[in-house]
Amino acid sequence: MNKGIIDCDVHPMPQHIDEIRSYMQMPWKERHKGGGRGLFGNPVHGARLDAKPTNGGPEGSDPEFLREQHIKPFNVAHAILLPRAFCNLHPDPDFATAVAAAYNDWQADTWLGSYNPDGVFKGSITIAHQDPLAAAKEIERWAGHPHFVQVMTDSGARAPFGQRQYYPIYEACERHGFPLAIHPGTDGMGINIQPSPGYPTHYIEWHTCLSLAFQAHLVSFITEGVFERFPGFKVVMVEGGSAWLPTLMWRLDAEYKALRYEVPWVKRRPSEYLRDHVRVTSQPLERPDQDKYLLNTLEAMDAENIMMFSSDYPHWDFDSPKLTFPKLPETMRNRIFYENARELYKL
Repeated sequence: MNKGIIDCDVHPMPQHIDEIRSYMQMPWKERHKGGGRGLFGNPVHGARLDAKPTNGGPEGSDPEFLREQHIKPFNVAHAILLPRAFCNLHPDPDFATAVAAAYNDWQADTWLGSYNPDGVFKGSITIAHQDPLAAAKEIERWAGHPHFVQVMTDSGARAPFGQRQYYPIYEACERHGFPLAIHPGTDGMGINIQPSPGYPTHYIEWHTCLSLAFQAHLVSFITEGVFERFPGFKVVMVEGGSAWLPTLMWRLDAEYKALRYEVPWVKRRPSEYLRDHVRVTSQPLERPDQDKYLLNTLEAMDAENIMMFSSDYPHWDFDSPKLTFPKLPETMRNRIFYENARELYKL
């Protein structure tokens, strides 16, 4: 792949929380103590043990170390950055919006600015979906920036994302050609509802079931008619898994046959919306013992057209571009590792 690859999930970190605070006004500056998962933090370690920069900062905080460890060895043409602000768990929407804005200012000045002379880094506009109107204004603020390529939010929420209170976000995304990336991280935390019947006992249970929120949001997007109302709007489901996608769509297609009268705004079979409106990233790739089952699953989900490679660098469950997939057909591999992201992000 002489074009390089596009890695659709790389997590940059500030070297210290004061970097973010420097972009905040009082009283938010004093209140902001950093983010985190609280109840469901990794009990062992959250990042690769070899990803600690030589300058002593947190994993993912040194752009030159990231280049040497990840960008150059794997021939990464572009790294799509998804900072982890964890702003979507706060009950105060004004505070959450201030945290999101500070992360965007920081990202623009550093990873998309002084750290980015060659343009390899492309960024995500963090929004607090607790206040959709303020989120839309934040999208407007960064529209036209040369290196912001999408909007991002956590999958943790108080309501499924197809519901109409979120429409201002989707309208702004469509107007400016930004996909909306959904990333796990605040499910069941702060004001957000846990997508399982109750709260898990262990991190392994919580982490395994992260895909439940993604499934609920996707069904909501389709059945609420979001893709009909906003025909140019696209969603990227990051780090939510993908093996569940074919069976979920089979079930929804079957339900639609009998219940389409309830949702007359859904003009096509639910599964037919995926290629035009939905992309999934590869990490974490559910890898069965036999490669043939994975290849069958990729074919069933139309991975050649909707999947984009992601590594989740520098986290503990990092997927190597060289080891994650079995041997793929050349066209499928090129589209997953490069073409699908290039088309989506107009790179």
